[in-house]
Amino acid sequence: MVNDLPADPTTPITDLTRTSYQASLSLAAAKGSDRNQAIQAMAVALKNATADILEANTLDLESSREMAVPELIVEWLKLTPERLQNAIQLLQRLAQLSDPTLRAIDSPYHFDRSITYCQRMPLGVIALIYEAFPELGAIAAGFCLKTGNSLILRGGSEASHSNAVIYEVLQTALEDAGLPSASVTAIYPERGFSIQELVTQDRYLNLIIPYGRPTLVNKVIASATAPVLKSAMGNCYLYWSETGDLDLARGIIIDSHASEPDPVNAVEKVLVSRRQKPTLILRLLSSLQEQGFELRGDPEFVAEYPDRILPAQTQEWQTAYLKRTVAFRYVEDIDNAIAWINQYSSGHADCLVTESYGEGRQFDQRLDSAIAYINASPRFERNPKQGDAVFLGMSNQKGYRRGLVGLATLTTLKQVVQGDRRF
Repeated sequence: MVNDLPADPTTPITDLTRTSYQASLSLAAAKGSDRNQAIQAMAVALKNATADILEANTLDLESSREMAVPELIVEWLKLTPERLQNAIQLLQRLAQLSDPTLRAIDSPYHFDRSITYCQRMPLGVIALIYEAFPELGAIAAGFCLKTGNSLILRGGSEASHSNAVIYEVLQTALEDAGLPSASVTAIYPERGFSIQELVTQDRYLNLIIPYGRPTLVNKVIASATAPVLKSAMGNCYLYWSETGDLDLARGIIIDSHASEPDPVNAVEKVLVSRRQKPTLILRLLSSLQEQGFELRGDPEFVAEYPDRILPAQTQEWQTAYLKRTVAFRYVEDIDNAIAWINQYSSGHADCLVTESYGEGRQFDQRLDSAIAYINASPRFERNPKQGDAVFLGMSNQKGYRRGLVGLATLTTLKQVVQGDRRF
């Protein structure tokens, strides 16, 4: 094959990534209809194997409790029939969407006597390194097949039984669809492959996606020599302006926490205008407590509402809770709010509640985050009911792949210049 690379020194991880690379060449050349057929086969196979997957998940949950796995990870690990059905429905929708690799985009520049455009192309080999979330492996497989990429899965040991059964299901679907088995490959931590070994395979890896707690994401970023798509969860801010509606602020906070089991865009910090009415603040705090939220705050909030607010430590303002906890802090105005958010938020989804057009313009122009939500909930959904897009997660890094991680995120652009044969 023309695209073959020279042989590498033989190591298990190098052999594995090289095989995945070869599979990516076949996927890039495959028809979109064939890849759609494989995605649909995955959805059917997952549905047929529901009982086996849930049984394996029960084993993982029992083992996790014996190993004292953090409760947060146990919640992410806990598969339900509804969560599995959501993954199946997402795969079915992926199979119905148009092929993203067939889209041509106008080029930002043109040459004389030629047609210039950009063509979307697969990236090649993508590695997903994730904690818990067993169904995420199947979802990522659908995203990668749709975009013509091969996928290497490296799940956590806490989900070993669930991941193994789901991987077997995906392999069966690939075989039925006639695509290379190495289109999806799994690496198991208990078999000796470390994260560092994987993320340094930059000869074949084209993108690494870490998904989980910030500790995992930072570990991958610190070790990787291949490109990393930095994902983000939690620590999103909301600024409640003095003109902002109480019911809207309350609804946005509550709704943002409804994206179970992933608290991707959950509002965890609320900055309140010092000119906001105390009666409205009290009503908001009471309502959130009734919804089961734990409330924290700066010293001023604690002093004013000692029976409702616990003290927030300094480091909490830049740390994601990843649970139903919200911290409150007073700020003077929107200028102070934007400055605080830019310094301490996770930088992927921050909100404003206001009736002022001017404040809205300031917020969208000066906020240094991937997405600015103005009088709208940032709630994250992988398979939203409206629109024609599906999403794998959120990224807070600057550059081309910032914001919602959709199908286009897993592609690259090839620039094409087609001349008229004259010079």
